[in-house]
Amino acid sequence: MRLLTTTSAALLLLALAANANAEILIGVAGPLSGPSATLGKQVQNGAEQAAETNGVTVKTVDDACTADGGAAAAKEFAAEKVNIVVGFLCTDAIEAALPILKDANIAVITVGVRTESLTDRRAKTGWPVYRLGPRGDDERNAVATNLIQLWRDDLFAIVDDGTIYGREIAETFRAAAEQAALKPVFTDTFRPQLDNQIGLVGRLKKAGATKVFAGGDGDDIAIMGRDAAQLDAGITLAGGENLRTPPGDVPYAPGTLMIAPPEWEQVADPKVVQAFTASNIVPEGYTLPAYAAVEIAKAALADTQASGKSIAEALTGHDFTTAIGTIRFDEKGDLSQNPFRVFRFDGTNFVPLEAK
Repeated sequence: MRLLTTTSAALLLLALAANANAEILIGVAGPLSGPSATLGKQVQNGAEQAAETNGVTVKTVDDACTADGGAAAAKEFAAEKVNIVVGFLCTDAIEAALPILKDANIAVITVGVRTESLTDRRAKTGWPVYRLGPRGDDERNAVATNLIQLWRDDLFAIVDDGTIYGREIAETFRAAAEQAALKPVFTDTFRPQLDNQIGLVGRLKKAGATKVFAGGDGDDIAIMGRDAAQLDAGITLAGGENLRTPPGDVPYAPGTLMIAPPEWEQVADPKVVQAFTASNIVPEGYTLPAYAAVEIAKAALADTQASGKSIAEALTGHDFTTAIGTIRFDEKGDLSQNPFRVFRFDGTNFVPLEAK
């Protein structure tokens, strides 16, 4: 028997690795038609770029952001015997797809569905789903956790615009503050979409509040900041992810806090961002999470091939190095760490609070 030379052995190992990757078929689901097609295209762009870089094959299917589309996509993935599926932005589509994919023993990494019950019901449904993005309650929990820590020694107030979103996030903060033996000096519901909030700001100033969380949209918080400056109220305002949308004619006041996930293109691996740019693709929205989902899928599948683990064992409780940082899923399939962070408006952009 002829011994392999070092070079021949190396080539053989490379060939075996290439064959292993070639055997990996990743399904990509997203709304490629209808009103959400732009977002679906982001998923497709990210997954296909990651597939090219990582030497795996993807099959992209339009789920149409509907239950019928999700079920049809799942049947197609099962027929093609894909190893794993990434994508899905819509609750109706993924909930229709998951029973079919479960029966086919195909796990799913969703990059955009925030519905809490998707993972909360895992013990009941057995759905093999992993969430590469926030849960629906991550924002309000992050607001409460971060602002309690930041404002523990301040006189703070909590106001909301009366919407379901505003009330829920404000009430979560208030209840968590109470559990931490803290009490706001002022709480109220304000009328949104007014040209000014002088009356509200005047009451906040009279109450002595120096920090104010407002559950509402960015325009209202920008107007509060302007009016607080006019009244020399000495108030720092904070809001949720809604502040990511630029306000109208009134800019945010410098120092305004936003609790939101990072913009992935600003924190991602520069080489990956450059690769997208070279391909004339703007890596916005779901592009980079979809890229990371393919990286995770490849790593988890390689682990199952090497160790004999189930895909659930490979995906749960392990760190995955991705273009957007280290990712770990907990036992329910959620991210092990809340992705929301605190940002501060520096007069031009929202920057991480620690960078002020």
